[in-house]
Formats: sequence, structure tokens, C-alpha cells
Amino acid sequence: MSAVLTASAATASVARRGAPFRVMPGFRLSLGFTIFYLTLIVLIPLSAVFLKTFTLTWESFWSTVTSARVLASYKLTFGASLLGAFINVIFGGIVAWVLVRYQFPGKRIVDALVDLPFALPTAVAGITLTALYSANGWLGQYIEGQWGIKVAFTPIGVVIALTFIGLPFVVRTVQPVLEDAERELEEAAASLGANAWQTFSRVVFPTILPSLMTGFALAFARATGEYGSVIFIAGNMPMVSEITPLFIITKLEQYDYAGATAIAVVMLVVSFILLLAINLLQAWARGKSGK
Repeated sequence: MSAVLTASAATASVARRGAPFRVMPGFRLSLGFTIFYLTLIVLIPLSAVFLKTFTLTWESFWSTVTSARVLASYKLTFGASLLGAFINVIFGGIVAWVLVRYQFPGKRIVDALVDLPFALPTAVAGITLTALYSANGWLGQYIEGQWGIKVAFTPIGVVIALTFIGLPFVVRTVQPVLEDAERELEEAAASLGANAWQTFSRVVFPTILPSLMTGFALAFARATGEYGSVIFIAGNMPMVSEITPLFIITKLEQYDYAGATAIAVVMLVVSFILLLAINLLQAWARGKSGK
């Protein structure tokens, strides 16, 4: 009892002096550790990529990053990543809505399956998807045999693989926001005569829009650098289904480290610009919603 009173007295004394009570170390120590950690894990590796690229002449750099096959790989990688992230925003949002708003048998199993792409090795995911969507696979034999749509070893297979690995980012980002949403606002809108679509578009959607954009950005960032789950189902046909990470691996295998880092720098810069644009849109959406 005396120890509790002593602690309370010490806290009150600190409060009277105007000094805030902190459980964790002070700002300077925390900031110093943060900068040191980010420098060690992020800034130094990225700096090494740029420094290695600078060993190339401008002509060598330009010819490496603008060859026809590399440009085709940019188009496929970024295009498939954006499309996969967009698909995940739609269907991942629906999955999150169902998991939060409804009770049904097997809900815990479905909730656990959402995290499967996190736990499953990417190579295993790629082999599994290839086995499913190949011409003689469980799904591919019907899709290709009856509808004439070839999935495996085409850009469609790349989009499917990137959608698979990006789904958890959207679901796990939107799910807690839906759980914390005030349902009284939806009930109030309904009581004022709003129909289901008006309630969703004017009450629910503005609330979850920032989290949807965050999930989109995370899924896109994850997809642009994906290699293991894509390399098997892509087929790696020149000018058709070659992804940019494949060129980086190929350059490394040929001991062309400067060429590999040159392509990596282009991917890094483009990804940064796209993510910056997404973050600006996200900040605008939060400001518009008043959060």
C-alpha cells in the first residue's frame, strides 16, 4: 500500500513540475534508435543499389533499362500488380465485410484461410497455382477446354498469382476498421430514409476508404517485387510473360551486378512514385472524411 502511495506521489510531483510522464525512453533516444535502425535496414541497402548503378555510364544504363524485353517486363509487372491490387480491393473488401458483419459455420476457418498466402512459401504457391490452372489441371482443363481461355503461362496467370499473394493485405487492413465502425450511424441513416446503397456509399464507404487505399498500396508494393509464386505460372516467354524480377535474377546469374541494380533502381523509383501518389490520395481521403 505504501509503495502505491509513493508511486502516486512521485507521479503527482512530476505532473506539478509540468514534465510529462513517459513509460518508454525519451524522444531523443527513441528517435536516435529509429534513425539507426532504418539506416541499417533500409537506407544502406538502397544506397548500395544506387552506388552500384552509378558505375555504369549513362549510355550503358539507358540501353540496359530500355531494351525491348525489359520494357515489356515493366509493362507486365506494374500492370499486373495494379490490376491484382485493384481486384483485391474489391473482393478483399467483400471478404472483410462478410467476416465482420455475419456469423456463419466455419467462419474461423475462412478467417484463417485469409492468412494462408502469408504462411505458404511463394514457390509452393506458384507450383500449386500452375497445377490448378495448367491445361490438364483441376481448373485449367475446364477454363481452357470449354471456354478456350489459357491461364497458365500467360499474363492472366501472373495476375492470378499476384492477386493471391496480395489478398491478406486488403482484408487485414479493412477488417479492424469495419469492426470499430459505429453502426449507430448506419441505423441513423436508415431511420432518415436512406436506402442500403445510400447508407453504404455515404456512411460506410467514406469510413473504410483510407484503409482500402492502404491495403491497395500494400498489395501493390508486395506484388511488384514478387518472384517465387509468379515464376512458375508465368511461363517466362519473351515479350509475353517475363516479369522484371526475372531479369534482375538473370543479370545476377550472369554476374552483371551493375545491370541488375540498374533495373532495380528503375523499379524502385517507379514504385516510389506510385506509392507516393497513393499515399497522397489516402491523405486526401482522410482529410475529406474528417479523420
